[in-house]
Amino acid sequence: MKLFGTDGVRGEAGSFLSAELAMKVAMAAGIYFKAHSTTNKILVGKDTRISGYMIENAIVSGLTAIGYDVIQIGPMPTPAIAFLTENMRCDAGIMISASHNSFEDNGIKFFDASGDKLPAEVEKEIEDIYNNREMIHEAQATAKDIGKAKRIDDVIGRYIIQLKNSFPREITLKGMRIVLDAANGAGYKVGPTVFEELGAEIIVLHDEPNGFNINEGCGALHTKDLCDNVIKFRADLGIALDGDADRLVVVDEKGEVIDGDQLLGSLASYMNDRGVLKGGAIVATVMSNQGLEDFMRQKGLKLFRSDVGDKNVLEIMKKEGINFGGEQSGHVIISDFAKTGDGLVSALQTLALLIATKKKASEILRPFKLYPQKLVNINIKAKKPLSEIQGLPEKLKELNAEKIRHLIRYSGTENKLRVLLEGKDSKKMNLRMDEMIEFFKKALND
Repeated sequence: MKLFGTDGVRGEAGSFLSAELAMKVAMAAGIYFKAHSTTNKILVGKDTRISGYMIENAIVSGLTAIGYDVIQIGPMPTPAIAFLTENMRCDAGIMISASHNSFEDNGIKFFDASGDKLPAEVEKEIEDIYNNREMIHEAQATAKDIGKAKRIDDVIGRYIIQLKNSFPREITLKGMRIVLDAANGAGYKVGPTVFEELGAEIIVLHDEPNGFNINEGCGALHTKDLCDNVIKFRADLGIALDGDADRLVVVDEKGEVIDGDQLLGSLASYMNDRGVLKGGAIVATVMSNQGLEDFMRQKGLKLFRSDVGDKNVLEIMKKEGINFGGEQSGHVIISDFAKTGDGLVSALQTLALLIATKKKASEILRPFKLYPQKLVNINIKAKKPLSEIQGLPEKLKELNAEKIRHLIRYSGTENKLRVLLEGKDSKKMNLRMDEMIEFFKKALND
């Protein structure tokens, strides 16, 4: 059984992600981190899912069983766990969240002592330990060596200060009216607090989590309510977080969603104009629109492409000495302030851009035209290797001949095939997409 997907361990809580699996994964991770330990402390946070109670207790049991001391901080955004792990001098951090998925799912994300997500080779080591029953048995502590756990409820203040420090000191949000959709998730407390303390008038939506309503008809994946309220309250900007607040979607003052690639282009241009963009480049993923790459080229900047996943974006950022990158889906990484995608840091930089340029969101946040692009998620029964799908090479050759860019990959967390097509002729591209959908439905579901 493969444990780690695109972003940690994720699956339906109570079935794949059972209490037993969570405890065993925690023990395996703890054994790995013990070998590099300096403080013998691990930080554990979670989002607002009902299954978080079960999984958190299982993880704490697993870690204390092998002698780790655990600090539990309750519901907090994923980027807060990354920051606080390093800030509080812990050996590692664990976030319990399935991000944008519905409440039935949950996940476990790991951070090292520096607040960075684990590379694939470390995940492989943890998975090998997980499968080594004898190693796990021998690592269990007894008597005075068993670890202890304590809950700390006031660390939110440290993260709020970090967020406020990312915002230019010479300006405030006074006079700005913002609608924030907290997705009934991990950002429901910290988000409104930060914007209010910086002077904004804030209208908050979906900030009453009950364990079951995270991401339900709200947040970064469901923006209708946000769009409607931006118009209703004549707001300057709408901001939607996802369940663990590591990504955002921005809505302009007209109630229209800003494309994620256009947001990346706007922020990169703003940072470049201020002389704070490092490396003369940004990093996006293979999913990003060709229009973004062309816009960067016009600005004299380079665009590097990574595989999907913000940790893959960050890996290339580090390698190339770049401090800005992100994903079309709303993960934006500004490494001067965060080690992972951070919806609130990104929102604050977007607001700083509006204030600095004295322009409305609809004017400044769409700096280039997008090539027609379509992404479809196809439900499938099994993830058959793409190389073994008969007739697929011929289909791809046809797309190449018509200059339609294509990206076909399996979801790392769900039984879905993601098909992305992009081309200048939208009519032809949509026609080819219909053909690809029918082709894959037959090839992977029959």
